[in-house]
Order: sequence, then C-alpha cells, then structure tokens
Amino acid sequence: MKRTSAVTVVVLVFAGAVLGGLAQLALATSGRPIFAPPLTLPVALAAIGVIVVVMAVPIRRMTRGGTSAPVDPFYAARVVTLAKASALSGSVGVGAGIGFVLYLLSRAVSPALTTVAPAVATLVGAAVLLAGALIAEAMCRVPPRDDDRDDSDGPVRARS
Repeated sequence: MKRTSAVTVVVLVFAGAVLGGLAQLALATSGRPIFAPPLTLPVALAAIGVIVVVMAVPIRRMTRGGTSAPVDPFYAARVVTLAKASALSGSVGVGAGIGFVLYLLSRAVSPALTTVAPAVATLVGAAVLLAGALIAEAMCRVPPRDDDRDDSDGPVRARS
C-alpha cells in the first residue's frame, strides 16, 4: 500500500471545503437551520487520531529493532489500513471545517462566537486526526534492508 500523497490530501481538503460550504448555503437558502457540529465531534476526531498513533507504536518498535518479537502482519495491515482511512477522512473533515468556518465568516451578520467555535473546534479535531494518521502511516513503514537495494547501474545479465 502506498502512503497517502500530498496531492490526495489537498484535493480532499478542497472537495470537503466546497461541499461543506455549499451544504451550509443550501440549508440556509432553504430556510432550514445550518449544521452546527456538536462539541463531541472534535473530541472524537482528535481521540481517533491519538488512538491510531498509539496503535502504530508497537509496529514502530518491532520494525526498528526495539523488541525481538516478530511483527504480526495482520495487525500491521489493519493499523496501516486504519491510518490510511483516517488520513482520507481527516482530509475531508478539515475541508468541511474550513467550509463551515468560511460560510459563517462570510455572512452579512456577524455570527455569534457560540456558532463559530464548534466549527473551528471541528476543524482542529479533524486536523489532529489527519496529522495522527499521517504519523501512524510513517511509523508503520519498514526501513529498507541492505540486500533490498541493487547498486548496479547497468542491465542485469544472466550468468551461464
């Protein structure tokens, strides 16, 4: 599995910002109340980001020679998959938080702090999730061995 690229993160942040802002605009123009994220959402996002990093610590220790126990491949695969999914969803969450904040700050009437604070907190919680996921992906990377590298510059020829 390849690591999450910066281009993917930027595209998902942009898409989340556009969708988040348009969703708020659609709700407001239809006369419905805009979405105000609950205060438990940023706490949950940040907690997931921390949990992903904590789950990647044993893999980091095993791959760097901190313990003599072998790496459980199923556990490592699950942690890397969770980190990848968290990075992608954290990117969309950061974008949605940006969209919410930009919508609130672009209104003609200045919004109350109680309206903007949950949106900013959601943005921060999603950023913690994204950072934790990217850190966990890096922690699960296996360092290259010396025999994995091929130092020859020319074509490989079969010996007879």
